[in-house]
Amino acid sequence: MNQNLDLLARRRIYLAGPDVFRPDARDHFVRLAAACDALGLAALLPADGNEELSAQAPEKRIYEANMQRLRGADGVVANLACFRGLEPDSGTVFEVGAAVALQIPVVAYGVPEGSYADRAKSALPCVLDAAGVLREDGSGIAVEDFGQPLNLMMACSIHIEPTPEAALRKMAELLAVLRG
Repeated sequence: MNQNLDLLARRRIYLAGPDVFRPDARDHFVRLAAACDALGLAALLPADGNEELSAQAPEKRIYEANMQRLRGADGVVANLACFRGLEPDSGTVFEVGAAVALQIPVVAYGVPEGSYADRAKSALPCVLDAAGVLREDGSGIAVEDFGQPLNLMMACSIHIEPTPEAALRKMAELLAVLRG
């Protein structure tokens, strides 16, 4: 089988995350693509702005390129590490939500240990109200506290693994069952 047909036969994995902003992004994606290859998967890398972009609205072209890759994916492996705060990168969260809506399986990695509420309590002044609801002190805004590592909409719709390699292995397992 020639190389192009082999790539078409392999399951395509969209690699989501803020990794495009890393100083070593290219090397990082080479490593992840090699890990995909070792599992018989084909990596779909997110657009990084280096595509042929029009002078007007390059951000729109990046969005369109990423959505095209996402729609062509058999699975999504997403880096959901905290990014500039207590939550994952908002663009990555959007891609995960889009994948879930498209019924594409998602496996995440980089999620901190413990619950979201524990992270919020360690970063913000929080108090329990009379009903036992955890709230930000001062504003009174409730802090979601279901014991999950992420917001329930994320935690209940995806699989979470500790490392990119473990996430890719889990994705290979999920896709093997779906293909079965």
